[in-house]
Amino acid sequence: MNGSVEVRQFLLRYEGGDSGGGGLAGLPSQRAGQADAPRVSDDQVRRARLAVAAGATDAADCAQLLDMLGLLPDDEGQIPAQR
Repeated sequence: MNGSVEVRQFLLRYEGGDSGGGGLAGLPSQRAGQADAPRVSDDQVRRARLAVAAGATDAADCAQLLDMLGLLPDDEGQIPAQR
């Protein structure tokens, strides 16, 4: 079990968290801006829509979840998740 603790500490050290046991160690930091945000591909949107549809209870639930996640096109035809 000692090895797994060492691996966890190593990962925390290189993912930006400290290994000193702070309350926020290992949590991802907020992105600074749009420049470093990766683009969401059309295939990722398609797979996300399928996953939402598979978990939805009915069509209204599916539409609401897709809207909440930014996976429905807006008035201009753009998908908010891909902006």
